[in-house]
Amino acid sequence: MKTIQTYTTTDRRITIITAWVAGIILLVLTVWGIISLWHIYKNEFTNDAQVQEYINPVISRAGGFIVAMKFEENQRVKKGDTLLLIDNREYVIQQEQTEAALMNAKAQLLVLGSRITTLKKSAQVNKSQIEVTKAELWKQDLEFERYKKLVKVESATQQQLENVEASFNISKARYQSAQDNYDASLSAVDDAKAQEAVLRAEVKRLDALLDRHKLDVTYTAVTASYDGIMGRRVIEIGQMIDAGEILAYIVNEETDKWVVANYKETQIEHMKLGDTAHFTADAYSNKVFSGVIISFSPATGSSFSLLPPDNSTGNYVKIVQRIPVRIRVTGTKEEIDLLKAGMNVNVSIAKNQ
Repeated sequence: MKTIQTYTTTDRRITIITAWVAGIILLVLTVWGIISLWHIYKNEFTNDAQVQEYINPVISRAGGFIVAMKFEENQRVKKGDTLLLIDNREYVIQQEQTEAALMNAKAQLLVLGSRITTLKKSAQVNKSQIEVTKAELWKQDLEFERYKKLVKVESATQQQLENVEASFNISKARYQSAQDNYDASLSAVDDAKAQEAVLRAEVKRLDALLDRHKLDVTYTAVTASYDGIMGRRVIEIGQMIDAGEILAYIVNEETDKWVVANYKETQIEHMKLGDTAHFTADAYSNKVFSGVIISFSPATGSSFSLLPPDNSTGNYVKIVQRIPVRIRVTGTKEEIDLLKAGMNVNVSIAKNQ
């Protein structure tokens, strides 16, 4: 009987302890459930969210063979750092050829300028000659008229009149010749000026072409456009590349990171710009990050797809759409650096902030 009574007492104690433990567990679960339900009621959640940042391709602006690689994948680089070098010998030769052609054109321009100056002086001389021959012609004209009157009164012979007339005609021819020479010199000046304009245009063209060749030479050294981290590269030394070809990818560290949270259309009623968001990343489950809503998509995510849904076909099934919400990540640089583009996150936004 004593053994049975001892067993009964022990069993009773175990039952009491079990009941207390179960009660405590039930209480904890109840409290946790109430807190969770309250949290769910006061916040909007989504796990359809990813971290994003600008990942830009590094594109070559010149073609040729790669002669040197200056970076590795996942390497941090600064703005202006050389990433790779392209064989620039052909571009240097083109630059030197254009420089020589430009020097030749400028030299021709100087020679032509001197020629124009000479032609202008010659035209001025011819113009002065016109005045001289004009004066001689006027004098001979007066002499000719005087002799015609003298012949009429028989104070001069016909022979003398003919001699004066011949001198008059010679002076007239000289005057006409001087005018023709002056006109020809003016035409020569105009022609030279036209050639000068053409040559100046050629100098301007060669000058622009030289600048282009200088740019091509600089393009053979591909540099980082901003501070960032190099991503996947797809080229190696000795490879032939074309202008416009993607060589690698770089993650821009000079711009903010953001989260695109795809909320259901029934969840965005209580959200507005400037609201604070909290989220956790799958990679850091115990770390809570913060952010601020900076924009709402102007359309649902499906509206931007290549084949947007057509609800007019008759086979319509209502599906809750999702609205992309853009959230700028805030916090210290160390916290933000933990987040990588493409990471999945769980976002929570309090209602009616």
